[in-house]
Amino acid sequence: MNNQMVLNNGVVIPQLGFGTIGQEGDLITDNVAFALNHGYKLIDTANRYGNEVEVGRGLKKSGLARDQYFVETKLGPTLYENDSAIDETLKRLNVDYIDVMLLHHPVNNYIYAYQMLEKAYKEGKLRAIGVSNFTVEQLKDLLSKCEIVPAVMQVECHPYYPAEAVKPFCEEKGIRLQSWFPLGHGNKELFVEPAIVKIAEKYQKSTAQVILRWHTQMGFGLVPGSRSFGHIEENARIFDFAMTDEEIAQITALSKHEPIYKVTPESLARLAVTKCNFED
Repeated sequence: MNNQMVLNNGVVIPQLGFGTIGQEGDLITDNVAFALNHGYKLIDTANRYGNEVEVGRGLKKSGLARDQYFVETKLGPTLYENDSAIDETLKRLNVDYIDVMLLHHPVNNYIYAYQMLEKAYKEGKLRAIGVSNFTVEQLKDLLSKCEIVPAVMQVECHPYYPAEAVKPFCEEKGIRLQSWFPLGHGNKELFVEPAIVKIAEKYQKSTAQVILRWHTQMGFGLVPGSRSFGHIEENARIFDFAMTDEEIAQITALSKHEPIYKVTPESLARLAVTKCNFED
């Protein structure tokens, strides 16, 4: 069973999605089709990943009808004032609508870009809109100038950093948090934390499955990715057990109170000018 989240506009989406960053060609086409038939009903991609065409092929290869899966993608910062960017994204994915579309980073003219999302939402091209990697101050700026409260914010989140900087504000505003790299950027220390190992042994699950289940019980959405069919299927088998409140608290207590990915003025400047792969 794929648990679901109700967004602030009433749209219901799967809590678990399959992340496609770093994959391209036949690999991602095959993995998307496999994921949709092995426990996932949401596929997450982005303009900047350069794989939307291949993701779209995977959607078709799955054999599922359009209303049986959810598509989430992110508008690239270099497209924030391109009025045709959303229509071009629909064409690459080969779909008539996108279930969730996010602004990928808070750079360039993100207010104009979000207003583009609002327009496409009202036209029925997008079922829900949101942002990714925004700070609370940037969210406040957005809310002061735009009409529609974001339904989703995708952000770094895992037991070493449970999105503490933005979680209270997003909960107050009804913005659902969704974790990218929910396994902590592959941080090997996280997988051997004694508290997680003990819980995994109790439920006869892998430490990765325990970490992913922690996300769902914390109320986060999540989009883990993997290149192998075995790991893709394993990562989806997280809804057949539930940890106690005490166990959830033990995992949350592992927080180091800072993200692994460090945002700097230099990194934001690169994002502002780096073109999406399909533009190269």
